[in-house]
Amino acid sequence: MFLDRARLRVRAGDGGRGAISFRREAHVPRGGPDGGDGGRGGSVILRTDPQVMTLSDFRYRAKLEAKSGGNGAGAKRTGRSAADLVVAVPPGTLVRDLASGELVADLVSAGQQVVVARGGGGGRGNARFASSTHRAPRIAEDGQPGEEREVELELKLVADVGLVGLPNAGKSSLLAALTRAHPKIADYPFTTLTPNLGVLRDEERELVIADIPGLIEGAHEGVGLGEEFLRHVERTRLLVHVVDVAREDPLADVAVIDAELAAYGHGVTALPRIYALNKIDLAGAPERAPRVARKLLPARSALVSATTGEGVAALARAVFDACPPRPLPEPVAPPARRIGLAGTTRDWTVEREDGGFRVRGDRVERLAGGIDWDSPDAAAYFQGFLVRSGIERELRALGVSEGDPVRVGKLELEWREGPPE
Repeated sequence: MFLDRARLRVRAGDGGRGAISFRREAHVPRGGPDGGDGGRGGSVILRTDPQVMTLSDFRYRAKLEAKSGGNGAGAKRTGRSAADLVVAVPPGTLVRDLASGELVADLVSAGQQVVVARGGGGGRGNARFASSTHRAPRIAEDGQPGEEREVELELKLVADVGLVGLPNAGKSSLLAALTRAHPKIADYPFTTLTPNLGVLRDEERELVIADIPGLIEGAHEGVGLGEEFLRHVERTRLLVHVVDVAREDPLADVAVIDAELAAYGHGVTALPRIYALNKIDLAGAPERAPRVARKLLPARSALVSATTGEGVAALARAVFDACPPRPLPEPVAPPARRIGLAGTTRDWTVEREDGGFRVRGDRVERLAGGIDWDSPDAAAYFQGFLVRSGIERELRALGVSEGDPVRVGKLELEWREGPPE
């Protein structure tokens, strides 16, 4: 089953929770805090694999979910970080974020990868909160939640040469004659329902050739699945238009395909083109083919028989001449590093919500979720954090008053004036 579009929900793993723990040993009567950090959650990564040819694996696999990190433990033991979930996709896969429509990545080369959902960081254990004035903190952090999003994968085959033409023009047979590909071939229209790839080799280099399923009139509007297959022409460097010169009016067939390519757009009409005048072994074709070639000038034509092999070597040479070696990619300078100063960026928001207030922000939500609220010291630490971060000032500016609910993450707190008891 060939599949060139797929929608996925991807979810990275959550970070593990930091531990609240104190050293307890017979010879250490007043051991200090030793809660370890949580482990990092696994990320979801898409990586190109040349052995994968389609997106068919995602037909029944609509959700990708990485595992969460382990929780921290006593003796300053860090939770185990979860392994990343690495999923293979074929070269030529475009990744789009469904919510924004933004193109996230264009995965072309082998081994290229993109992180589509990043795993959450582990929460800090209470050993991290110890200080000379706060020696027994009952404070830790929840792990960061892993990212979650919906993405659409779209496959556009990465090929140097695209074979186009009407159904039964002989594209599959010509692909088999030019390369080592063995597509399903029969003498009736619409034999090829999926694009096939083959590799054309000479002594020095090789080219990838894609046999695009037969196009018909109206293909650019989706007739006969044409629009679904035309996208695979976009990445090619050369079009080989296969024409059945055993038919009575080959030029009319050429006009149909040319009109469909022009209507589809996306720059395909600007691609160089060679006309492969096929089936010259059949009755009437040897006399008709030269006349058709003259009508197609100045475009280059090659007279071939995919069945007998006549003219195939000359066509192969013409294809290599029209596809010179790709220039070596210029080295890309590494991106400049940007270093942010801690504490200079406001990473929270406060807004009114359902008769109360909602505080949002990664740090404050993780801290609120990890504190031991039965500990007066821990509650006082959180109050101090609200003051230092400016959240308390923002709440007061919005009119918070005694008894108002203040929601932070999954918690709902009650605003009280003065220090906590």
